Amino acid sequence: MNTTTLAAFLAVDILLVFTPGADWAYAIAAGLRDRSVVPAVAGLIAGYAGYTLLAVAGLVVLVASSPTLLTALTVAGAGYLVWLGWGVLRQPAALAASEETMSSSRLRIMLKGAGTSGLNPKAVLLFFSLFPQFIDPASHWPVAAQTGLLGTLHMATCAVVYLGVGVLARTVLKTRPSAARAVTRASGAMMILIGAFLLAERLAR
Repeated sequence: MNTTTLAAFLAVDILLVFTPGADWAYAIAAGLRDRSVVPAVAGLIAGYAGYTLLAVAGLVVLVASSPTLLTALTVAGAGYLVWLGWGVLRQPAALAASEETMSSSRLRIMLKGAGTSGLNPKAVLLFFSLFPQFIDPASHWPVAAQTGLLGTLHMATCAVVYLGVGVLARTVLKTRPSAARAVTRASGAMMILIGAFLLAERLAR
């Protein structure tokens, strides 16, 4: 792949990653809990790694060609966001969470992260609509290699941005419990609103 194509992809991808959404909300919520930023971000990246593997295997093309399957995936993702957001609203992140408690739940944090990104409708847009525009079938690079490279670049961008978001949330809000609860609730509300909007938009078609 040529550098111009990669630069164009990175420009668009960075804009998408920097757009607040479900991933940001989850990273912020994780940042307000002791020792949970890394497993949360690792889970988010794992979700995108799954999409990358599907794309490399060529399954994304099959899914993109099936409106019914795309609708089902979008509805499932939107429903998951609503459920996750409701959970955040019910139990805002506590800054005083003990290391022992967080240690025992890191796997769950990672799995929730994987679910958040794996069912994120923005991922459907990225992999099913954006990727094909930057892949050149006539290139000397195999399509699978091009897809794998784009997926790797996206995961690297997500890792840097989401780690920064989580760490900043933890650092800035550490001494402001009331602000931390407000931001956490806002993150949960954001998840619910995004999920509800996507459900309404998809089911109205």
